[in-house]
Amino acid sequence: VTVKDAQGCTHIGSAIVSTCNDTTAPYPTVTIGSQVWMQKNLNVCKYRNGDEIPQVQDPIAWVELTTGAWCYYENNTANGPIYGKLYNGYAVNDPRGLAPLGYHVPSDDEWNTLVSFLGGESVAGGEMKATTLWSVPNTGATNSSGFTGLPGGGRTNYVYGVFYDVGNKGNWWSSSNYLNINVPSSYTRNLNSNTAAAYRSGNYMLNGLSVRCLKD
Repeated sequence: VTVKDAQGCTHIGSAIVSTCNDTTAPYPTVTIGSQVWMQKNLNVCKYRNGDEIPQVQDPIAWVELTTGAWCYYENNTANGPIYGKLYNGYAVNDPRGLAPLGYHVPSDDEWNTLVSFLGGESVAGGEMKATTLWSVPNTGATNSSGFTGLPGGGRTNYVYGVFYDVGNKGNWWSSSNYLNINVPSSYTRNLNSNTAAAYRSGNYMLNGLSVRCLKD
């Protein structure tokens, strides 16, 4: 069922397809080694071809998704300008393209290139983390790379799509499939307030995580 509310937002079932603009554009960038990274998390509501990405607030609808969607942390629009949007892995891998023209979602190898340039997994997180907005102790944070990683938290694919760890963790998608399990998943890169490390892990596509883009 498709319904338009008083604010002009189109509701498709539990999803909201809202008319919006990317208020973060143009994105500031920073050169780190041979790579040019956006300094802010992605905050778009449309694929590169102009198709709208559904905003899914309802927690039960979120965990049943098999297509791309986004949300704000705790469904609070005030978090958008600070942390960007949380996207599920289906949006990241949609062939219509999530990243703006001239950019792409980095592969796992490209994340590894960044982390290696910054001294390796055990210390790179400190050079990537912003010195504000993180919870204490924000171990090792210098932001010497200019990456300005923020603790945008995430949204789970279980327990009814709950939000978690804003202030404590930053989690970013890669475009590379995580092949060690049978559930659709992708590699991610994760920063934590309690360590200077930049962890590599796998996340289910139904999770909601931040996206940081790399220049083509």
